Order: sequence, then structure tokens, then C-alpha cells
Amino acid sequence: MKQVLLTGGTGLIGTRLTELLLERGYAVAYLTRGSKSEASIDPKVKQYRWDVSKNELDEKALAESQYLIHLAGAGIAEGRWTDERKQEIIDSRTKTIGLIARKLRETGHRFESFVSASGISYYGADTGAEWLSEQYTPGIDYLADVVVQWEAAADELAALGIRTSKLRTGIVLDTKGGALKSFLIPVKLGIGSPLGSGKQYISWIHTDDLCRMYIEALENPSWTGAYNAVAPHPVTNEELVRTTAEVLHKPYWAPKVPDWVLKPLFGEMAVVVLGGNYVLNQRIRLETDFQYLYPELKPALVSILSKS
Repeated sequence: MKQVLLTGGTGLIGTRLTELLLERGYAVAYLTRGSKSEASIDPKVKQYRWDVSKNELDEKALAESQYLIHLAGAGIAEGRWTDERKQEIIDSRTKTIGLIARKLRETGHRFESFVSASGISYYGADTGAEWLSEQYTPGIDYLADVVVQWEAAADELAALGIRTSKLRTGIVLDTKGGALKSFLIPVKLGIGSPLGSGKQYISWIHTDDLCRMYIEALENPSWTGAYNAVAPHPVTNEELVRTTAEVLHKPYWAPKVPDWVLKPLFGEMAVVVLGGNYVLNQRIRLETDFQYLYPELKPALVSILSKS
């Protein structure tokens, strides 16, 4: 039984990914800080302690694992972007994997493969309707810089000869967290409305498809480098809200929430909801045999919302 070591395993993606890995017969282990929030971890999951601020990591976590998945990272939209918060967002993604890279260099251990989370904001927070494949250059705003540094940290493991994949993840649809949860309340109340112009594109993906991509990238030796982890068909913010209301049999409230209302509420972080990207799953489509369970929005929402 081979073991997969996860950073950020208790988050939205990590929790579902753990379930699927266990179903496939893998042993799963987490790097944890021993916080109270981690007390509910599945008893089948092994825990190893680490403390990035003290440069501490239980080396048995590395020695006893054949695969690594890096999901750790402070939530982009969890709090206003003060200078301190913006640095925390970067450090939580880069210093964590940097510590693992240093320990690997010291011990000489090598994983069979490594998959790192990444984000489609690599291309910039708001790229309008321009179609973006993996060949496009990074953007120049704050969120793009976060991802550039994130991927550079992941590449430290690739430099050690470990097959490395990076999944530039779109908007993950799940009622337990993320963008869908944030606007589900007004939709359920019958006042769901587009944000800003409503025309900004949302490149989305169902949680299960994303987790299956992680497993495919882990197992398949042909996967290497960066992939846009999105469903085949981006939609506008307006389409997403309207389809959600349709699936829930709720009225669709046509008036849009204007920019001038959102910007004072979110500050610089308003770009997260007002910006958009039309991202193509080009490498997934052309270079892999990956089959989506939910390539279309409405069936994906039916699957997700039927469980809420």
C-alpha cells in the first residue's frame, strides 16, 4: 500500500481527495500543526507534525511516503488584503513547499511523483474574454505574482528529479466552500443576482473532477508541468447565478450588484468577484485521456446542490 502525503489536507479539496484516495487503496497521511480544527481527521489518515515557522518537519513523513500533493495555502478571499495578509497568502504556499524541498535535499529521499495546487489567476485576475491556454505568459497583478511564486516553489522539487505536475485550478464548485457557497444564500432567498457586469467569465470545475485530476496526475507518468484544471466550457457570472437559481427552482433576480457597492466592501480584493478569465483546458483535452464526469455546468450543479 503506497502512501500519499498531503499538505493542506483538511481543506475543501483535501477532504474529498482523501476520500477518493482511500477508496483507491492508498494510505493517506497529512502534515499537520496539531490544531484543534484537525481533531476530526479521519482515523485512517496518519498525521505527521510540522512547523514551518521553526523549520521543523517530521522526516518520517517523507521517508514513509511515495507521493506528495501540495494543497496548503491561506484562503485568497478570507479577509481583506492588508499588506500582512497578502504576504501570508504567498508564504503559506511557498514556504511550506520550500521546507519540504530543503528536507528532501538533506535526506536524499525522492517521491515517485508530486502534484501541486496552482491557480488560473496565473494569467491575471481579470483577463476579460481572451482565451487563455497554458502557453500564455503570466499576468502582472498581485494574484498572478502569488501563482508565479507558488509554481516556482513547486519547481524546486522538479529540480530534484521528481516528476512534477501543477494544476492551475479554476473556480471550484462545491457547497462546502468556495465561490458557490458564497452566493448560494441570496439565491436560496430568491434574490440571487449577478455581480458587477455579470459578463465576467468564470472558468469552473466540479470538486470530484478536480480530485480525479490530482489522482491522474499522481499516477500517470505522462503528466508533467502545468495544466489548466478547469471544465471545458467557461460561463459568465450571470449564467452561473441564473443556472443555480434554475436548479434550485428559485426566481432569478435580474438587477445586478454594481461595482460601486462591492468595491468598498472588499477593497482591493473586489477583483476576485469582479474579474474573470476564459481559460481553456487545452493540455487536458489534447494531451491526456482524462474524462470529465461533469463537463457541463447544469449537471454539475444538479450533482452538487442535490447534496446540500
